[in-house]
Amino acid sequence: MNNKTLLVTGGAGFIGANFVLYWLEKNPQDKVVVLDALTYAGNRENLVSVEDNPKFKFVHGDICDTDLVESLLQGDEVNTIVHFAAESHVDRSITGPDAFIETNILGTYSLLKAAKKVWLDEPASQGNKPIEHRFHHVSTDEVYGTLSATDPAFTEDTAYAPNSPYSASKAASDHLVRAYHHTYGLEVTTSNCSNNYGPYHFPEKLIPLIIANILHDKPLPIYGDGQQIRDWLYVEDHARGIELVLNTGSIGENYNIGGHNEWANIDIVKEICSIMNSRFSSNDALANKYPDAKSVMSGNAESLITYVTDRAGHDRRYAIDATKTKNELGYKPVESFETGINKTVDWYLTNDNWWKPLLSS
Repeated sequence: MNNKTLLVTGGAGFIGANFVLYWLEKNPQDKVVVLDALTYAGNRENLVSVEDNPKFKFVHGDICDTDLVESLLQGDEVNTIVHFAAESHVDRSITGPDAFIETNILGTYSLLKAAKKVWLDEPASQGNKPIEHRFHHVSTDEVYGTLSATDPAFTEDTAYAPNSPYSASKAASDHLVRAYHHTYGLEVTTSNCSNNYGPYHFPEKLIPLIIANILHDKPLPIYGDGQQIRDWLYVEDHARGIELVLNTGSIGENYNIGGHNEWANIDIVKEICSIMNSRFSSNDALANKYPDAKSVMSGNAESLITYVTDRAGHDRRYAIDATKTKNELGYKPVESFETGINKTVDWYLTNDNWWKPLLSS
């Protein structure tokens, strides 16, 4: 496909919005239609910089509304779906799994059903060839389960072993996408990513939560011993990886997209504390802007660290092996964790008008 018209589901969320901003900048010839239900983590403010772009369109709606999805695929002549829309917070999946089953499984099924009808069935009924298309499904490393400290990182051949309602619902959606390719010939790709971080990250997640709590002099909650290890991926590097999959990935294949940055949670929190201490010591204006940040003003943000009871079924370690994506597609993250986390801290210090209203949502 030369010019693409993308339907980006969940495009007002954290990763989806960053992907939309990246795509419109790097591929100005393409049209992007965002479909988002604007639940608690979806935010139109994430897309304000492209609202006036004639190549951008926003639709407020639910991926479970199959008729709506069909009308968008037809009316906007969409030839590429990039499916981000998902409930993704593990803690919420433990206390309220229903929304995860509905959005992540039934929502993905709704999209697949609509795509099959518009791209395959209707052209065939008219004696035409299938419409050239791609259904790209964005998944997570959590479908693979957990690793010990010495286990090799997850590859695309690692058996699925999800341990939370969230990861189980994502695993189910992955299997549905695979089935629609093998059964019906829908042209699909799937990517499984590691933990993302960066601008527009909803402040209930670890990194933005730590930054916000330091600025309000609130405790920094650490589950258990804080030695849970995650591979961290700067969100724009994730967008770059998906772009490579869309442009050069093989139909029916899965691709791991990782940051090659394994960090224990407690070490991430300490790193953020150190960066914040440094920012406040070198910029007197921050004390005026954030008058409640007493601990970091005194160079002691780390004193806010508080250990809390571990989460039920908490996976110990995730790690992505992105060798296949590197070898086949030329993927390589641009940001190290050190460069990415500094960019992220600076973004949150500058954009408090974005995240402060979300703390009460």
